[in-house]
Amino acid sequence: MKKNTFPFSADGACGAGSIVSGDFFRITVLTDRMLRLEYAPDGVFEDRPTILAINRNFPIPDFQIVNEEYGLELHTQHLSLYYDKKEFSSGGLSVKVRSRSHGIYSTWHYGDSLDENLGGTARTLDQVDGTTPLEPGLNSRLQGFSILDDSDTLIISEDGWLIPQSSSGKDIYFFGYGLDYQECLNDFFHLSGKVPMLPRWVLGNWWSRFYPYSDESYMALMDRFAEEEIPLSMAVLDMDWHVTEVPPEIGKGWTGFTWNQELFPAPHEFLKELHCRGLKTAMNLHPAEGIQPHEQRYIQACEAMGKKPELRQAIPFDFNNPDFVKTYFEVMLHPLEQDGNDLWWIDWQQGDKLRFKGADPLWLLNYYHLWNHARNGKRPIIFSRYAGPGSHRYPIGFSGDSIISWASLKFQPYFTATAANIGYGWWSHDIGGHCAGVRDEELFVRWLQFGVFSPILRLHSTSNLFNGKEPWKYAQPAEAILKNFLILRHQLIPYIYTMNWKCHFENLLLARPMYFAYPENNESYEISNQYLFGSEFIVCPITEPEDKTLKLARTVVWLPEKTDYYDFFTGIRYHGGKNMAVYRPMEQIPVFVKAGSIIPLTEKREAVRNGAVLPKHLELIVFAGSDGAFQLYEDSGEGQEYREGESFTTDFQFVWSAKEGTMLTIKPKGHKFSELPEKRQYCITLAGVMDSNDISVYSGQEVIEKSYDETKNRLLLKIALSPVGEMIQICFHKGLSLVENPVEQEIFKRLDSMMIEYEQKEKIFYNICKKAKVTDIAEELLAINLPQHVTEAIFEILFA
Repeated sequence: MKKNTFPFSADGACGAGSIVSGDFFRITVLTDRMLRLEYAPDGVFEDRPTILAINRNFPIPDFQIVNEEYGLELHTQHLSLYYDKKEFSSGGLSVKVRSRSHGIYSTWHYGDSLDENLGGTARTLDQVDGTTPLEPGLNSRLQGFSILDDSDTLIISEDGWLIPQSSSGKDIYFFGYGLDYQECLNDFFHLSGKVPMLPRWVLGNWWSRFYPYSDESYMALMDRFAEEEIPLSMAVLDMDWHVTEVPPEIGKGWTGFTWNQELFPAPHEFLKELHCRGLKTAMNLHPAEGIQPHEQRYIQACEAMGKKPELRQAIPFDFNNPDFVKTYFEVMLHPLEQDGNDLWWIDWQQGDKLRFKGADPLWLLNYYHLWNHARNGKRPIIFSRYAGPGSHRYPIGFSGDSIISWASLKFQPYFTATAANIGYGWWSHDIGGHCAGVRDEELFVRWLQFGVFSPILRLHSTSNLFNGKEPWKYAQPAEAILKNFLILRHQLIPYIYTMNWKCHFENLLLARPMYFAYPENNESYEISNQYLFGSEFIVCPITEPEDKTLKLARTVVWLPEKTDYYDFFTGIRYHGGKNMAVYRPMEQIPVFVKAGSIIPLTEKREAVRNGAVLPKHLELIVFAGSDGAFQLYEDSGEGQEYREGESFTTDFQFVWSAKEGTMLTIKPKGHKFSELPEKRQYCITLAGVMDSNDISVYSGQEVIEKSYDETKNRLLLKIALSPVGEMIQICFHKGLSLVENPVEQEIFKRLDSMMIEYEQKEKIFYNICKKAKVTDIAEELLAINLPQHVTEAIFEILFA
């Protein structure tokens, strides 16, 4: 591996004007809220980048120093530090935070624990059934501060190799951002590197299973997905792609680099055929046992390492040794990549034995694998486990083999969103759970629905004959629901890929806790499994079984602002600024967008194909009632052109006014490239409006199809195919009018499915129909003395 292929720019030194130092201490004011605190008994300080801190070159902030013989004070706009100039101690070093926080005391003393931290993430969910403890993150609502200890992490040497630190001192980063969680994340990414721009093809559906497929059985499975019109973008091969039956005197079968010729007699042709079907590939690695004598390229590896192959001794895994690292990649993996593999799944779970300080083998694997993948202009990406702060530079995260249970599902939305507190945004879970548990079709449906609105959607399970995740193995209505949501994931790729771009350039993680946007609101901390998904969505996964009486599942949601929100699936309009219990049938989950939101989707007829190519037919869903805008980002999907501005954006602008007219403007701009379709057709859905024929199109095009969906109150327009760079304006000169929620229709549907007495259903429904005021209806229903869950399900629609 060459230095010029290193995927990140690293600048370990900072400006001298930000440093306050003595013989054995050094304090660096990185920002007015972030400090680097060093104590070195030998007086030698480290300016090289580490795996945590790759860029300490910040603009020098304003600060004041009071430096006396007995100690010093340092004051910024938001922090005050007090230090006795001695070895760090709880009595001699403290920092007071003056930023907004909810705690009474916001002073850190050296050695204090982070008990009131909002949490970060965890290394793995292996064998977790429900919750697991989280490592601390960067944010704290009450304390307003956090720390990261960089004393023992690895140094990135000038040539890119990882080496141990020589100092025995302390190197700590103090973050005092209070409730400004996003600003804390912005500065952390400056210090620790940006989240890479992911290839477009990882954002679709992944198929994965721990199962001994052959080339024929795998292709037959891919054919079945195509026949069922279920799209995939990633085809994953678990460990059975390589030889696993190994005599114990030679080695173990978990580690392997040699194709199993009985299952895959022609690997290159097999991978080529997957590529022809629009699929990218990933292959599993368990490298802990090193290079064993049975491997096809064992002799070449011995020659590269200066060992004697005739001794038939395994070459131990040793990523502390540059010679082994080079042999591992150049001799063992590069030929497999030449066969056609696109991505390595580093399934490391064999421990954390260290040869020198800080050398966690998972860190080493992630670091060197990403470096390897970034060669030849590829976007840096791996598929591996979380190794600690700074791991956001090494996506995608594999969360491990979770237990199949409702408790596991309930934890995963919280777990995924909370990882934003340590900048880790691209978690991939075993959707549906990995192992154990019982067959529960409702549980799988709810897990998949969450997966669609999570960073990476990867179906995975054990080799148990009865534990497949193929949708057609499930009875109706589960099968149809699973198919529809897998198609929806591919429809959402234009939106998610734009958020991928925003994540890289604007530090906006795809899944974030509600308190990132609403830090002052108590509710944003109390709704644990509700989260922000990109810039438009609020997602509230269903994580409890349905009520058998209602045939509906319940969750509590919080709509934070006193404005209108729409349910993305039902089109029901809700007024926000409140908590409420919501109920959904199995085919829906609560997903909300504000009025004025514009959601770009690949049209369904294109979304059923494999891969993640740029769509020729694009659907826009515009939620009426307020002005709105969205900028769609597109590029080739896997090159480096996003760094050079060789990309394509389309600005969607929606102006809502009942008096002055309503207008939607589509304004493309940017660099055209071969992957971009020459022409594009827009299918526009205006949600929550009354029907209208007052339509003008300004672009030389015309509306070639118009319809109105009365069940969802949506006006549907199809614009003629036009050059992709052409601006389009659609104008309703007299404006559009909002339509009232179909209250009677929605409540009838809910009552119809409830397992309650017919007479009671009819009494409820007639009370709703005959009363004009919602408050009168509510009084009548309360007088009937219905069970609470029945009343809640009806009140949700009445008081939306």
